[in-house]
Amino acid sequence: MVCTLEQLRSKDVINVVNGENLGRVDDLELDAETAAIRRLILYGSPRFFGIFGPRENCIIAFHQIRLIGKDVILVELPADKNCTDYTNLKKM
Repeated sequence: MVCTLEQLRSKDVINVVNGENLGRVDDLELDAETAAIRRLILYGSPRFFGIFGPRENCIIAFHQIRLIGKDVILVELPADKNCTDYTNLKKM
C-alpha cells in the first residue's frame, strides 16, 4: 500500500493490545540513507483543556506497526505500557 503523509495523518492509530485510540500521526522519522520510515510520531494533546499541560509525545517504531488500513493504523504496544513511555527517540 502506498500512502502519502497527508493520508497517514487522517488515520486513527489504534493499539491492538488494549484497543486504545492513540490519536493521529503528526510526523514521521525517516532514515535519510535508505528513505525508509523509522517511526511514527504522535504529538501530545492538551490534557483537561490545557490546564495540566500536554501529554507526552507518542513514538511508534516501524516494527510495531501491524497494519495500515483504509481508515486506521493498527499498532502493537505492550499492554503494561502506555503511549507516554515511548518518548525517548534515542532508545529506539
